[in-house]
Amino acid sequence: MLAFLLYRGYLASQDRELSLLKLSLIPGVMLVLALTSINPHGVLGEAVWAAWAAGVVVAVALVWTFSKGEIAVNRAAGTVYQRGSWAPLMLMVAIFITKYTVGVLSVMRPELVHSLPGSLGVTVLYGLFNGVFIGRLARYAAAYLRQPAPVAAL
Repeated sequence: MLAFLLYRGYLASQDRELSLLKLSLIPGVMLVLALTSINPHGVLGEAVWAAWAAGVVVAVALVWTFSKGEIAVNRAAGTVYQRGSWAPLMLMVAIFITKYTVGVLSVMRPELVHSLPGSLGVTVLYGLFNGVFIGRLARYAAAYLRQPAPVAAL
């Protein structure tokens, strides 16, 4: 899994044209990784989902607000042009480091991970990570949908 994500992160560092489906692959994988790490039976209970969602909303809003680059769309080919960025790779590594750290702390210092501040912090952090991926994907999808659909010749 890590090798696949590192490979996809490297690919994301290069300018390329790809479909929205391929563009959504990494945000989907990162979403699954984060959601499988969230524990609704912990100190936050079901409020864990609200904490995670708050992190997502904040990150999506920040990405939407501060990302100013134009997005080129080729609606006829069903693709968008993605500028190369090392940010996806850094985010994927950060998520893995966070998961590893939480795993180690769960064994060595479980009181930290299972405390209210620890649980809240990790949950919001996962939400922020996911929100960056979702926000980037939402910008590309919005640019794609703003383009008129190609009209077939009669």
